[in-house]
Formats: sequence, structure tokens, C-alpha cells
Amino acid sequence: MSKTDLQKHLLAKIENGLKELDLPRDPKTLYEPYRYTLSVGGKRIRPMLTFLACGLCKGDLNDALPAALAVEILHNFTLVHDDIMDSADTRRGEPSVFKKWNENTAILSGDAMFADAYRQLSYYGQNAAFSKEEYAAIHEVFSKAIITVCEGQALDMEFVERKHVKHEEYIQMIAGKTAALLSAALEMGAISAHASPQKRSELHELGYEMGIAFQIQDDYLDATADPEKFGKRPGGDIFEGKKTYLTILALERANEEQSAFIQDTLNDNDPKIENVEQVLNVMETLNVLKDVAAEIDQHYKKAFELLNKFTSSEYQQELEKLLIFLQNRDH
Repeated sequence: MSKTDLQKHLLAKIENGLKELDLPRDPKTLYEPYRYTLSVGGKRIRPMLTFLACGLCKGDLNDALPAALAVEILHNFTLVHDDIMDSADTRRGEPSVFKKWNENTAILSGDAMFADAYRQLSYYGQNAAFSKEEYAAIHEVFSKAIITVCEGQALDMEFVERKHVKHEEYIQMIAGKTAALLSAALEMGAISAHASPQKRSELHELGYEMGIAFQIQDDYLDATADPEKFGKRPGGDIFEGKKTYLTILALERANEEQSAFIQDTLNDNDPKIENVEQVLNVMETLNVLKDVAAEIDQHYKKAFELLNKFTSSEYQQELEKLLIFLQNRDH
């Protein structure tokens, strides 16, 4: 998706804001990994959503900048710690922080990022234009999102060891790992624009629907996408033995023989291609692929309905384009 003038403008505000963070030079082992993490890049989707929500609610974008920075710093903090837990050597094509330095450095630098994310929100307590209630609200939204993200990560780790996971539990997990920070980014943007509780709630829900749709769609594309575009062979998650929304639904619907076959394939450290293909065939037979595609569309439909509650503007149109792009992506 080519960048619009508004996107370019907002991305420039985000990048300038990150560059202007007042980070000390020393201790080098604390702040160099922090700077490195932000410099590696990323799509900046979450801070972009904060700006778009502020614009949707007719606010001043400058008032949304501290919230946008808080969300982006926090997101990057979670990646630093996730890479430690996952033993991931790379992030965005570059060495992960714990790989480039060491685990202790990554933990401590991540802790500094976490604290600095919160520090951005002091703007709303020091600015007379914001009430005590709004200052408390933006802290509450941010804190709740962090806790929900941690809960999602904990569930994800638990699922690795558990034999049976319900699809409702999987939704709860991705609501934490993926949707929570999207919802917070949008709601914090609304608060920065002095939006009503109703508008804040609508944007929070929009972020939830977008996040759930995006993550389920990732699982769906793993099973159905063109490998040339998606970057890995169909059923890549099955080859890796991952529990996804599709495999969980398939296991819930399968008969005893089908269930045993799916479990055996997932537990196999090096499954045969024909076995993975057979699992995909079982999913199709059980209408898992068809039903998941319909569920993804339903989540996007709800997101569009929530967005259409807002007056048409360049911000509304920009968010609509993003939703259309996400809904139609094939990798």
C-alpha cells in the first residue's frame, strides 16, 4: 500500500518525536540498546492509530504525540523482552538486543523503555488543557493494556505445554497479545482530543475488532496463502507444531481418528509434507477454513461499522483505507 500525504506527515511526526527523546548517553549499556531498538524501524502502526483517532475526534495532533510515543516505546519494549523469551536471534532482519548485547542488558534496557513509556504521559498531567479525569483516564487505559498484553503472553506460553486449548481461550490470548495495544492506541488518541466516553469506547472496540481479525487472518493465511507471497510453505505453523485458531477449531470438530492424526502431526518434530497436507484437508472437510474466513470478515465488518459512526474526514478515510488494505491482504 503506497503512502498517502497524510501517512507521510504522521510518520514524520512519529520519527521526529522518537529522535527528540531526551535519552542520556550513559550508561551506554542501558541507552544504546534503547536507541538501537527504535532505530531498527517498524511500521509504526500503533502510534499512527493514536494520531488518526485524535484526528477523528477533531483534536490537536500535537496533543496526541506523547501518547503516540508512549505506545510505540511500550510496543518496542515488549519486543525486546519477547525475543528473550523466544530465544529469537533476529528482529526486523537485525540482531535482537539480547543477541547483540546479552540477556541481562536486554532485560535492563527494556525496563528503562517501559518506564520511559510511562514518562511520556506526564504531559497530560502538566498541561492545564487536560482535566485530572483525562489524565487519570489515559493512565488507566495504558496500564490496563499493559496488563492485558502480559496476560496474553502468559497464556501463549501456557498453550505450548497444554494438550487442549479451547478456541475461546485462543481469542482471549490474541486479544491480549495483539488487540489490547491497538485498542489502547486508539482510545488514548481519543482522550488526547478530549473525546466523549462514547467515542472513546467506540474506538477501543474498533481496535479490538481490528486486532482479532488481523491475528486470525494470519493463521488463516498460513494455511491458504500463496507461498511465494506469504514467504513460507502452506501449513508452516503445522510444520512447526504451533497451536493456531485453525488447528484448535479442527480439533474441537474432529472425530477421534481425525483428532489423533492432527495431534500426532503437530507433535512430530519433522512431519511429512503429505501429513501436513492431510491436516489441511481435514480442516477443509470440517469447514474450518470456510468458517474462519467468514469470522474474519465479520470482525472487519464490525470495525467498519464502528468507523462509520465518525464524521467523514481525511483521518476517517485514512483509517478506512488501512482496514480495506488489511482485509484484502494475501500475505
